[in-house]
Amino acid sequence: MEILRVDGLKFSYPNQLKKALNNINFSIDEGDFVLICGESGCGKSTLLRHLKPELSPHGQVSGDIYYYSQKINDYSSKQIASEIGYVLQNPDSQIVTDKVWHELAFGLENMGLDTQSIRLRVAEMASFFGIQGWFRKNVNDLSGGQKQLLNLASIMAMQPKILILDEPTSQLDPIAAKDFIDTLVRINKELSTTIIMTEHNLEDIYSVCDKVIVMEDGKVICNDTNYKVADILSGDKNHKMFKSLPTPSKIYNQLNGYLECASKSPLTVKDCRQWLNDSMDEVTITKLDDTETEINIDEKDREIAIELKDVYFQYNKISEPTIRDLSFKVYKGEIYSILGGNGTGKSTTLSLVARQRKPQRGKIFINNIEMKKYNNKSLYENNLALLPQNPQSLFVFETVREDLEEVLILKNKDREYIDKEVKRVSKLLDIEHLLEHHPYDLSGGELQRAGMAKVMLLNPKIILLDEPTKGLDAYCKEEIGKMLMKLRDMGVTIVVVSHDIEFSARYSDRCAMFFDGSIVSEGTPKEFFLGNNFYTTVSNRIARNIFEDTLIYEDVVSLCKKNIELKTKISS
Repeated sequence: MEILRVDGLKFSYPNQLKKALNNINFSIDEGDFVLICGESGCGKSTLLRHLKPELSPHGQVSGDIYYYSQKINDYSSKQIASEIGYVLQNPDSQIVTDKVWHELAFGLENMGLDTQSIRLRVAEMASFFGIQGWFRKNVNDLSGGQKQLLNLASIMAMQPKILILDEPTSQLDPIAAKDFIDTLVRINKELSTTIIMTEHNLEDIYSVCDKVIVMEDGKVICNDTNYKVADILSGDKNHKMFKSLPTPSKIYNQLNGYLECASKSPLTVKDCRQWLNDSMDEVTITKLDDTETEINIDEKDREIAIELKDVYFQYNKISEPTIRDLSFKVYKGEIYSILGGNGTGKSTTLSLVARQRKPQRGKIFINNIEMKKYNNKSLYENNLALLPQNPQSLFVFETVREDLEEVLILKNKDREYIDKEVKRVSKLLDIEHLLEHHPYDLSGGELQRAGMAKVMLLNPKIILLDEPTKGLDAYCKEEIGKMLMKLRDMGVTIVVVSHDIEFSARYSDRCAMFFDGSIVSEGTPKEFFLGNNFYTTVSNRIARNIFEDTLIYEDVVSLCKKNIELKTKISS
């Protein structure tokens, strides 16, 4: 039975000629699990907000949205609030109370349910989501994954028929993200809840959804099953969305014509591994040779840009310390990625290096000078810059252009220089078309790129990036990665805090694991990832029983082709 239909939906933001949504048409049946994907800024989040009337953006709109064959705006706000649930990208944006149990009850209280009904539903959701162990905790004491799970449980307590989620895993570490997706699958299968979800990282979510809707430039370009959409996108390997396909699909399609076809395109690690095992019956070359070279330079020959020695930090006297005896070095002209679970202290470390917070013990050195010897001007002017996890906090003006220009106005630059630099950076980060937009009208990915532009205009020697790939599609990630490598080659030092394993493996010079307030391991991407069982790349999990050192899907494809060519040469 059809539960939702979008009919000719068009929308444009105020003072914008270009349509953010351009004649959107699709329908969703009860119990469907629908994934909406596409490039950053293609209109995904805008579309989702229109499916929840109280969240609809302001602007010019036409077309209709039907809920059970009735126009959605004809329903009461109370009914829509309870029957269509919405989970935001940032878990902190949705939590409104101080205790876990109260957050679970909050929506039910607003619905006017009696006390007994509220207690019953809260108990049921706490049990279903495994929240009993932290039921009476303060929400501020929860990890990012726990907060997002709490948001989900709070929505599900209202027993919605449709659950809408806007990139709900973007701020979660890989383990928490996988657990969250597994929970969504349970909700869909066991409760028959219809799920509509946007996501950029398709590795775990793509194989479990029933239908995939691909958007491009405000339009729907694909609307079919996950297998059929994968086949369609694979038809053009130069298409930006091909890069966003799950790794198994990319490996399979890159080897099309080299290996025997499977009955259907593999979408999971298990299926792709089985297909490779069956297809690669003879393997002689097991290691990469010229596809990747990691240069190891002796520490004594390298200049140190950032050094922390025995740093200790806690937010208050009664809380557990967030940072414990933290020591590490970052060398000039390298990309140093810090990975680890939510709540381990990664972002706090960046705030300490940026002097937003002061450690209780230990020392921090920037370019071999102790932090306390810097004044603000010498620390920040053409020296050090931070892109926070939420770049929206960087924007205060009515347009993106005004915000970018302000960076250079404060540096007393003349108009010609300002215009030239804003144009240069905007082109580099592909935000030229966004300059006249209000920052709050941007998608998460667009806002991330605009925030990066502000950082670039500062011309820093050290850049600190907190989750820079959050909200970005695969193509944008690649462009950001290439830009970071260019900056590195120019001598800029870059520290990245990230949950994005694939990005870190591809673009980092060194990776470090943060756990329990300190760094427990570090090394080149190969040293760091290849020895891990779970905390590693998808390509490594697929091919490690065949090949020795595959990190990215191009590695797998290259080794397969070399072995096939060698076998053909020997046979002939």
